[in-house]
Amino acid sequence: MFVHAVLFEIAPKEVADYRKDSKMWARYAKKYKGFLSYHTMPRLGAKNQYASVYAWKNKKGHDKFMGELHDWLVSESKARVKVLGYYNLQGIDEVRA
Repeated sequence: MFVHAVLFEIAPKEVADYRKDSKMWARYAKKYKGFLSYHTMPRLGAKNQYASVYAWKNKKGHDKFMGELHDWLVSESKARVKVLGYYNLQGIDEVRA
């Protein structure tokens, strides 16, 4: 599994637009091979911070999605956000309930 997460700082008045933007990004990601899930998460204990987290079967699907749509999706997004960090994570072990 490959996980791509982006940590944002978002002013309270921008959160509704950020959530709409996030759902738009996820709708497009869903059309790409290897997409598993998308999650919007507030960062606990940190004011005005949110993460957009994508899970993919592998990095190849993520790279294709980002290469083809990233710039266009940024141009379509309405919320003003500040990127605090990008995190790419590769799964090595998995235990399920």
